[in-house]
Amino acid sequence: MEEKKINQIRAEWKETQEENMFAFIETYKEDTRAGVQKLVGQAEKRLRELAAERERIEGLKRYEREYAACGIICGIDEAGRGPLAGPVVAGAVILPEECDILYINDSKKLSAAKREALYEIIMEKAAAVGVGMADHRRIDEINILQATYEAMRKAISNLNVKPDILLNDAVTIPGILYRQVPIIKGDAKSISIGAASIIAKVTRDRLMMEYDRAYPEYGFASHKGYGSADHIEAIKKYGPSPIHRRSFIKNFVRN
Repeated sequence: MEEKKINQIRAEWKETQEENMFAFIETYKEDTRAGVQKLVGQAEKRLRELAAERERIEGLKRYEREYAACGIICGIDEAGRGPLAGPVVAGAVILPEECDILYINDSKKLSAAKREALYEIIMEKAAAVGVGMADHRRIDEINILQATYEAMRKAISNLNVKPDILLNDAVTIPGILYRQVPIIKGDAKSISIGAASIIAKVTRDRLMMEYDRAYPEYGFASHKGYGSADHIEAIKKYGPSPIHRRSFIKNFVRN
C-alpha cells in the first residue's frame, strides 16, 4: 500500500471527530515522519483538552446533583441590566439529566462566535428553553431591578416544561411560587445557569444588531448598548434614540 502523504494525513486529522481521535493516534503513532508525529501530538493534546473540559463540566453539575431529588431543575439568568439602551433579557433553561454539552460557561467569558455556536446546541438539546424581556420603556417605568424580575418571570412562563426548582444567578425572584436557590456568580458555577446566560446574551445581542441597522449612528453592533465612550459621544451628538433608557442617560442629555 502506498504511504499516505503528510498533507493527506493532515486533512484526515482535521476531519477526525472526537470519538475517532484515539483511533487516529493508534494508526499513525508508529509513523516516524516529523510532520506526522506533530499531528499525533496535536491529536493527543486535543484528547487531553477534551478530558479536562469534561472534568470542568462535571464540576459545573454540582448544584444540579445537589438538588436532583427536587425534580426538574431550571437555570435562570439575564443579560442587559447595565446598558444605556435596549431591553433586559432573561433566559430560563432546563437541561436533560445527562447533559453532554461542553464549553458552557458564564457567557461573558465566551467569544461571540462560541456563544452563537452554543446557543444553537442548547436550543437543540435542552428539554425546555424560555426567554423573557422587558423593554427600555418598562425599565424606565419600574426600574431595572424590577424589570429584570419581570423578564425572568416571563422566561419561566414561556417554558413548555414546568420546573420544580430554580437555580438563579444571585437573585431571588419575587412573585413566583417555585422553590429558588440564588447562587452568587451562578453562571460560572452551574451548568443550567450558564446555559441560561448564553441564551439571554445571544438573544439580546441579536436584537441589538437589528437595532444597529435601524439606528446606525449609535454603533449598537459594537457595544450592544453599553456605555462606551463612542456610545456616550453619539448620544451627546444625536440625542437619544427611541430605544434609549431615559433613566440611564440623564447625565448625557438635557431635558
